[in-house]
Amino acid sequence: MKIEIWFQDEMRAGLKGTIANIWGEKGSRPVVPQQQEFEWAYTFGAVCPAFGEAVAIVVPYADTEAMNMHLMEISKGIRKETHAIVVLDKASWHTTKKLKIPENLTLFPLPSYSPQLNPAEHLWKWMRRHHLSNRIYRGYEDIVDSCCKAWRDLIADKERLRSMCWFSWIKEAEI
Repeated sequence: MKIEIWFQDEMRAGLKGTIANIWGEKGSRPVVPQQQEFEWAYTFGAVCPAFGEAVAIVVPYADTEAMNMHLMEISKGIRKETHAIVVLDKASWHTTKKLKIPENLTLFPLPSYSPQLNPAEHLWKWMRRHHLSNRIYRGYEDIVDSCCKAWRDLIADKERLRSMCWFSWIKEAEI
């Protein structure tokens, strides 16, 4: 049986968004809009750096139900006759006994407080930098649409995914 290594994480995006640096004329102080309301959407994403494959869902909450839906999407995304090891952090919805783990997946939790070991963290940085920073949303549906567009743009280039997420220690661990 073949084995793939996938990395999973989630990102929150919302009305009180991310402020990012922007270029401005020397001596100027560019103004960046920021909302003060609180409404969020969560993108659950997973990437297989070896093949540049990725799957995601955008949901209103980060909880066990959302994680179960995401595990089903990962399960559908892996190659036939393949088993996937899904590397993830120890968020409460990743470790609960209420998870319904598909037969073709094995969850592998990272040590606590070690986000630098999870290449999926780089996906969120790219999405925020290129799509989700310095903007105003009209509401929840606009947040979801923006997250979906950012994800589609991100995964459109498999080589970009591979270069962002295929760390040297992962290459050495590939089976």
